[in-house]
Amino acid sequence: MKIIREDIHPDQGSSFKILLTPGLNDTFLWHLHPEYEIVYVEGSSGTRHVGSHTSVYEGSDLVFIGPNIPHLNFDYGVRTSCEQVIVQMREDFLGKDFLLAPELQNIRKLFENSHHGLSFSGETKRIIGEKLKQIPALAPFDQLLTLLSILRLMAESTEAIVLNPKPIGSKSFRKEHLRMQHVYAYVEAHFDRTPDVNAVAAAVNLTTPAFCRFFKANTRMTFTDFVNQFRINQAKNLLLQDRSVSEACFAVGFESLSYFNKLFRKVVGENPSEFKKRHLR
Repeated sequence: MKIIREDIHPDQGSSFKILLTPGLNDTFLWHLHPEYEIVYVEGSSGTRHVGSHTSVYEGSDLVFIGPNIPHLNFDYGVRTSCEQVIVQMREDFLGKDFLLAPELQNIRKLFENSHHGLSFSGETKRIIGEKLKQIPALAPFDQLLTLLSILRLMAESTEAIVLNPKPIGSKSFRKEHLRMQHVYAYVEAHFDRTPDVNAVAAAVNLTTPAFCRFFKANTRMTFTDFVNQFRINQAKNLLLQDRSVSEACFAVGFESLSYFNKLFRKVVGENPSEFKKRHLR
C-alpha cells in the first residue's frame, strides 16, 4: 500500500471546495494533498490518524490539516450514519498576498500551525460545526464570509491541540507510515481473532521488541490497546445494528463477556447496554 496523492479542484464559481459525507467508510484512504483541509464529522466515533498522530474521537471531531500531511479518512471503519463537512483550499485561495494583510496576522499563524495538524474541542468545535453544516446552503459570497469567520474562530481559539509536534515529510516519516498502513490492514483482517504481535512485526520487517517501540512512538498506545480500541469501535457498530451485547462481544473477538463490559466502559464511558439503549432510543 502507498500514500495516495489526491487531486483537488475548487467548486465551480468558488475559490475552495466543499465535500459532504464522502461515504468512504469501507475504504482505507491514506492520502495527502497540497491543499489545507478542515474536516468536521458528527454522529460517529472513529480513528483520527493525522501524520504521526493516532487517537480515537468520540461523537464528533474537528481538525485543520495543513498541506501534504498524510491522513486517514475520518469515517474509515464507521458503520453508523454520520455527517461530514470537508472544506479544502489552497494557501493562496484569495490571492498570493492574502495572508500578508496585517489584519490576518492570527490567521496566518493558524495556517502555519496547521502544518502540524490541529484538533479543536469544546465550544469551538460546536460553533464551527454548526457553521460548517450551514455553509453548503449559502450563496457563494456568503460561503466565503462564513469560511473567513471559521478561520478567525480557529485562530483565536484556546481549545486547539497540536497533533504532530515534529516536522513531517522526511523519508523516514514516509517509511514509518507505510508500516502503519500494513498494521491497519492486519488489524482489520484479524481483529475478530487474536492478532499476533509477532506476525505483524514480521510483516513490517521488525523484531517484536523493535515493533513495540515503533508502534508506541507512533500511536502513543500499545499494540494491544490499539487492537482493543478497534474492537470496541466495531462492537459499537454492531450494537447500533441492534445486535445483543453478547453477540457484539464474541463477534469482535473477545472471549470474556465480563472483560468486554469492563473494557467497553473504560473506553466509551458507559457499559454496552447503556450505550445501545441511549443511541437506539
